[in-house]
Amino acid sequence: MGVMKGKKNPRGQLHSGESENMESTLIILAVLVVAVLGRANTVALAASLLLVLKLLQVDQYTFPFIEKGGTFWGLVLLIAAILVPLARGTVTLRDLGHVFLSWVGLSAFILSLITTYMSGQGLQYLTVQGHSEVMPALILGAVIAAAFLGGVPVGPFITSGILALLVKLIAKL
Repeated sequence: MGVMKGKKNPRGQLHSGESENMESTLIILAVLVVAVLGRANTVALAASLLLVLKLLQVDQYTFPFIEKGGTFWGLVLLIAAILVPLARGTVTLRDLGHVFLSWVGLSAFILSLITTYMSGQGLQYLTVQGHSEVMPALILGAVIAAAFLGGVPVGPFITSGILALLVKLIAKL
């Protein structure tokens, strides 16, 4: 039941499964176009990967793996990339100690604590608390910011963390 082989009912309409498949393909294609136009290479590459998997009709096997483990493995690679200077020795213990001697270094440390905490809250809000209905807004905002504002789409967890705190604050009013 691929994109190209849509079976039609007696009225000549696609069955609901195929129309949903076509709709999801068009949405990913639109994301790809916006990403290419906005020069958001990471978004374009991710959308391209998903389109290829759909067109090869292996999405029912690959999407669950990507959906379940993609965030974990993506974070592993991101953190590994960040830790490379430590592993290479280009950042020393002395350098780490000097971080706390400047207001910029101290601010970076504090902001890192806050945003990492917010990311954790966002991940919990989306997954454990089951608020996945906000994902389309998070995705759209991330794609537009990456494509047209020069952003890097790693913010949905932080965004949803801020949203989770906002929801908690409003609920207490």
